[in-house]
Amino acid sequence: MGSASHRAPSPLRQPETISAPQRSKRALILVLLTIFFPGSAQLVAGNRKLGRIAVSITMLCWVAILSILALYFINRSVILGWVAHPNFQLFLIIVLGTLAVGWFIMFINTLVIIRPGMLAPGMRAIVTVFTLAAVVATSGVFIYGASLLNTGRETIVSVFDEGPAFDPIDGRYNIAVFGADSGSNREGVRTDSVALLSVDAKTGKTLLISVPRNFQGARFADDSPMKKIWPDGYNCGDECIFNAIYRNAADEHADAFPSSVKNVGAQAAMDALEGTTGLPVQGYVMVDMAGFEQFVDALGGVTIDSGGWVPYNGKRYPNSTVRTHWFAPGTHTFTGKQALWFARSRDFTDDYHRIKRQQCLQQGIIKQFTPQTILTNFTSIMSAGEQLVETNIPAGQLGSFVSLAEKVSSQPMARLTLGAPDFERTFSTYPNFDELQERIRTLIAKQSESDKKKSEKSESPKKDEDSSKSSEPSESSESAEESEDTSDATDVNNAPKLSNGSDQEFTQPDGSPITEEYLVQLEMAGYTTRISQIAANNDECSVP
Repeated sequence: MGSASHRAPSPLRQPETISAPQRSKRALILVLLTIFFPGSAQLVAGNRKLGRIAVSITMLCWVAILSILALYFINRSVILGWVAHPNFQLFLIIVLGTLAVGWFIMFINTLVIIRPGMLAPGMRAIVTVFTLAAVVATSGVFIYGASLLNTGRETIVSVFDEGPAFDPIDGRYNIAVFGADSGSNREGVRTDSVALLSVDAKTGKTLLISVPRNFQGARFADDSPMKKIWPDGYNCGDECIFNAIYRNAADEHADAFPSSVKNVGAQAAMDALEGTTGLPVQGYVMVDMAGFEQFVDALGGVTIDSGGWVPYNGKRYPNSTVRTHWFAPGTHTFTGKQALWFARSRDFTDDYHRIKRQQCLQQGIIKQFTPQTILTNFTSIMSAGEQLVETNIPAGQLGSFVSLAEKVSSQPMARLTLGAPDFERTFSTYPNFDELQERIRTLIAKQSESDKKKSEKSESPKKDEDSSKSSEPSESSESAEESEDTSDATDVNNAPKLSNGSDQEFTQPDGSPITEEYLVQLEMAGYTTRISQIAANNDECSVP
């Protein structure tokens, strides 16, 4: 009777009371419990106080994870804002590191509970290897995650500015993007690529305004120190073009700017964009060529649908001085180096052609800059970020911008060039600021209006719509047609004949399609005018 009240020993707590196969089974169960719910092994077979502490922490972590997942689906911008902020990243690094150490301690304690010495020799090795693999898959992953976050945090702290995030103005963010060319054969920095991204903060609808580097007479914002120096605009003839503003301010007028301005040249270029477009410019990003190349590679390339033949320089062909290679029309996924070639090419064409290609690349990069891409290529993107020459965007702004980038990537982008083909070819030399600012206001208004307003205006003249899509015949296209006629008359006796069908696509004399080999032969023979005709539409591109 008395023995009936005596409890049988627990096999989980007293492995010496069970058989060898049961001990092996017990060992595997305890390791699995530590993997999936740290602390539970201690509750059932070890130190219950330690187990309760570990289980409480585990449950708290699961609650936090589920809450974050719920918030992500409700309002992901909040989560992205947290993750992109350096202070929150530091908090996560500490949390992940602490959890990694704590989990490792729980595995060590679980091995003590298992008592490997009581296992059969073969099973002892299996349990040891299994436990080590579990440590790598849990604590190791946490340490790796903390390392990734630390890499991102170091990049953000070193590249981005301090200070609070800024709010949109009139519902839009206006950010200047400068492509800096400061090669060894150049004196100082030249902003050869200048664009202004104007983004609706709610919808992500974007207007991309490109400024030709030879744009003259740029106006400055009213509160800019450059306004006092150039009250009538940056106007001194052919030397006063837009890409010289940076150097002019940095080299000759740095003392006119407040000491708080870290980059006088970039600030002056921002002021010129603001005064010229009439839009308040809130920040800038300046990327050098190496940074652009590395960033595209970090994104996994950029996909562009090219409408024409685009030349680039490569190795010389055998027994020739010709080194021109060609991107054929069609869809390409460019590497960073190829994207840079595509963006900078102007052989056989001009600056206006490459501006339109640069717009396509900028749109393509934005489309691919999604949270999924960031997570997949986090380390390489962060490393590429260090190649940014400079930005004055505060680190606290990154969360809202990453969230906004996702909206931008899903919206059509309006594009405008302050020169050909959206304006007449002479516009960059003799700009009409009232006209260009009115065009910008009209394009922004079109992006802001509702579907109902669009339908009400559907019967009105399509002048604004045509200007935003650049669908009207431009002076540059007319010039290309005139060039074809003149070239035919000039080279009729010497150049190989080219047929030009109704679809405006050139073919070889035998009617076969144009090939890279054929274009190389034309250049070797000196028929550069013909090549210019064929390449005249290489500014036609889009983002698939």
